[in-house]
Amino acid sequence: MSPSPLPQAILDTPVADFTLPATGDSPFTLSAQRGQHIVLYFYPKDSTPGCTTEAQQFRDLYPSFQAAGTRVLGVSRDSLRSHDNFRTKQNLPFDLISDGEEVLCQMFAVMKLKKMYGKEVRGIERSTFVIDSAGVLRKEWRGIKVPGHAQEVLEFVQSL
Repeated sequence: MSPSPLPQAILDTPVADFTLPATGDSPFTLSAQRGQHIVLYFYPKDSTPGCTTEAQQFRDLYPSFQAAGTRVLGVSRDSLRSHDNFRTKQNLPFDLISDGEEVLCQMFAVMKLKKMYGKEVRGIERSTFVIDSAGVLRKEWRGIKVPGHAQEVLEFVQSL
């Protein structure tokens, strides 16, 4: 049975609380993160070229995100096992959320039809969202290009 859908996240309004499986020792619960900013970056698939580059860029800037009071989390539909392997292989200092039932994907409206090898497939549109320390959605980037994106996100959270 699928969980009931959460209300869609809307800019400058509080984001509905959620709990989902994540790498690390326990599931991720948004309400438990009050007091720090959250970066949720959605990506299509573990261990693919663009997703690996994006994860590496967030990894390399992670100390600066921490200094800005910000927690970074990657989100895809991959399993926790896949996430654990990807995280270990890329030495990622942040957790990855497994959204196999597309709870967050629907909440943030990141599922799109895309062309792949001439066929239309349903997948995650590379997108990033910043939730402030009070739980309010403050910024969104959709359909992003990887080069320089993590730096742009960092500059935004440093301005909060």
